Amino acid sequence: MFADLLKRLTAPEPEKLPDPDARLALGALMVRIARSDGDYADVEIAEIDRRLMERYRMGPQQAAALRAQCEALETEAPDTVRFTRAIKDAVGHDDRLAVVEAMWAVVMADGVRDDAEDSLMRMVVNLLGITDQESHAARLRITKP
Repeated sequence: MFADLLKRLTAPEPEKLPDPDARLALGALMVRIARSDGDYADVEIAEIDRRLMERYRMGPQQAAALRAQCEALETEAPDTVRFTRAIKDAVGHDDRLAVVEAMWAVVMADGVRDDAEDSLMRMVVNLLGITDQESHAARLRITKP
């Protein structure tokens, strides 16, 4: 189903992704971080939907449908290193930074920072070309009341 998107993402020199494909790829990263601790909790799913609604100005049903596609893409996507590097080359910096903030929101949604989530976040942030300082600032924006 996503073979063409994955082929374009993993091409030797990927082109910038059109918006619908970028949405799927970035949403798949949120799903991957939520699944990383082995507990894909309802609160994490709700946070992903909320972030999709907010970022792409869509209603709850549209966000849930997009998340379902992101879940399917995440399942088919290559290992995290190749997938994330491909996204870095095909998606602009501002969009990648926004997804890091959204990923932190997903990590914090259940109130627990799991070691698996922290480890994956460190790796993904680096592979996306986001600095530790930018990631830290994004996390603070999420955790401040």
